[in-house]
Amino acid sequence: MLDHTDIRILEELSKNSRIKMKELGRKVHLTGQAASDRVAKLEESGVIEGYTINVNKDKLGYMVHAFITIITQTLNHQPYLSFIKTRQTYVLNHYKISGDGCYMLECKFPDNASLNSFLEELNGYANYKLSMVVNKQ
Repeated sequence: MLDHTDIRILEELSKNSRIKMKELGRKVHLTGQAASDRVAKLEESGVIEGYTINVNKDKLGYMVHAFITIITQTLNHQPYLSFIKTRQTYVLNHYKISGDGCYMLECKFPDNASLNSFLEELNGYANYKLSMVVNKQ
């Protein structure tokens, strides 16, 4: 069970996972070593699964933002899933959904030609409905 200090540690690590343990300890009223020990326990228990970075796709030139509802043609989704694993450069999020489709992709592309090429390849594995992002609120 997590206590208040553990929750504060998770909040601080969520803001900056590269924070020095001494600084983390200061923010949660522990020594650096005590904070480090707590983080290690959170990792060992599986509460902290790993650390990652967020890449700003816009700054890399990926300006075309699309949501793609996937409608698989068969009950065997493995060919589609294998295809998507090879296109992670474009895929921000991949959700299994209920409703109008089987999956929802959130993707970013450098240009419309890349989007079109992706959709042409995708059509070999599934049907789709495309929604383009006009503006992020």
